[in-house]
Amino acid sequence: MEMKSAVAALAALAQETRLAIFRLLVEVGPQGLCVGDIGARLRVAPATLSFHLAQLANAGLVDARQQSRFIFYSANFEAMNGIVGFLTENCCGGKPCPPAKARRRKSTIS
Repeated sequence: MEMKSAVAALAALAQETRLAIFRLLVEVGPQGLCVGDIGARLRVAPATLSFHLAQLANAGLVDARQQSRFIFYSANFEAMNGIVGFLTENCCGGKPCPPAKARRRKSTIS
């Protein structure tokens, strides 16, 4: 992932409602949810939801598909994995990282 794409994706996720929407879509998997269900689950007004979904779509984090008269949104898992890869690309100087549990224990001992 390029720096510009990573910045756009992270900026889109740096807002509470958009992060909640994205996490919900990741949770439900590739089938996604229709706009009405997203709004109902997160208690977000339709106009506000539309704005946030557009921001996530512009950042390439969600995909939309129309089924009949409903629009379904799903997380773009390739983009999500790209962000994780970008953030961890140089982790631990290219060496395998110790498990998180081991790192926590070591830091509390010091």
